[in-house]
Amino acid sequence: MIFVTVGTQGPFDRLVRAVDRWAARAGEADVLAQIGPRAWRPEHVRWTEALEPAAYARAFEEAEIVVSHAGIGTLVTALERGKALIVMPRLASQREHRNDHQVATAEHFCLKHGVRVVTSEAELAGALDEARRVARKQLVPAPRVLAPSGSLLRSVREFIEAR
Repeated sequence: MIFVTVGTQGPFDRLVRAVDRWAARAGEADVLAQIGPRAWRPEHVRWTEALEPAAYARAFEEAEIVVSHAGIGTLVTALERGKALIVMPRLASQREHRNDHQVATAEHFCLKHGVRVVTSEAELAGALDEARRVARKQLVPAPRVLAPSGSLLRSVREFIEAR
């Protein structure tokens, strides 16, 4: 299963539309998207506005591939669970967030094994095609992390506070 999550700060329609278009083109039926309130509604993937914590944890466990915004909580959760991860940061220029802190977060995480960062809908479709091919060949997930390091947390906090 492919699990798409946009977090809790609101919809991320660009990401959800791109996954929905990809699923229609690729004939992929096993996609669950958590899209947020007041979001655009997908036509080709299962979706919900929100998931209760237990259902969210279950979706993460069942997923072969996680597609997400660049929220630190989602990134850490995916790495903790050793999931293949495709990240599309929200962009201030698209009015998806108030600044580009998700771009900086994504740039940091792209250095980790198993994390693919994309910035466009076309890149996302290509990353999903590649991840699905690899997943079908016994994907080796990203190494599990137990918790973010203190230095990472300090760096993220300092970066956010500096904005």
